[in-house]
Amino acid sequence: MAMTMAMRRVHEWLDVREKYPLPPREIFDETLSSDDEKGARVGTLAAHFGFGALMGAIFALLPPRGGALYGVGVWGLSYLGWIPAAGILAPAWRHPAHRNALMIAAHLMWGTALAGLLRELEAAEREAFGRPSAATDLNLELQERGRKR
Repeated sequence: MAMTMAMRRVHEWLDVREKYPLPPREIFDETLSSDDEKGARVGTLAAHFGFGALMGAIFALLPPRGGALYGVGVWGLSYLGWIPAAGILAPAWRHPAHRNALMIAAHLMWGTALAGLLRELEAAEREAFGRPSAATDLNLELQERGRKR
């Protein structure tokens, strides 16, 4: 969500000549399309969030690393790699610099938020939602013994 909000807000700052739809909508229109504008918006968001979820799941499976770097990597592999290779959009270097800066910044934000979320989930798994450690078991046992005296 952070990435989508950033993209929407920064899109407003673009020059009028650069305010054509952002890549998620362009990709939707090139691959799936819809005659219904509301359906196209919903489809764009569903596809974008779905791809983001897939990339987030892959991030969680990889060894720990920086989220910002991962976000930029996803941008590069997508907008310089598979998207132009599939003939969906022109490569990033053929788009205006400000639009590329917007998309890179959004992917930096996404990667940073993703890494922070993963750290929180891992901490919750160990602490709030995990099984007690041996030290916690011993502490609970000592507390229980103290109550019985």
